[in-house]
Amino acid sequence: MPDHVHVLIGMRSHQSISDLMQDIKGDSSKWINEKKFVEGKFEWQEGYRAFSYGKSQIKDVINYIENQEQHHTKKTFIEEFLEFLKKFEVEYDEKSIFKELI
Repeated sequence: MPDHVHVLIGMRSHQSISDLMQDIKGDSSKWINEKKFVEGKFEWQEGYRAFSYGKSQIKDVINYIENQEQHHTKKTFIEEFLEFLKKFEVEYDEKSIFKELI
């Protein structure tokens, strides 16, 4: 998708999601800029969101990720994201919601 990325990762309880995301975003930004895949300088939007799932849900998560284009013909990323926050009962401030691409 042009405005977001889903990453499914198995982690141990002692691993840090914030360290992992810093590595993913930093290394991928460097790679995208070195390969000149975009005009100008590529930077990720500030922040990230992480959701946890049980082993029994992995196939459903993979199916969801593989069918992103189909999902987003029905609703935007932002609409779907807000649904996730409500589903997972995550409190949020409107200011912290991802911004639409310009």
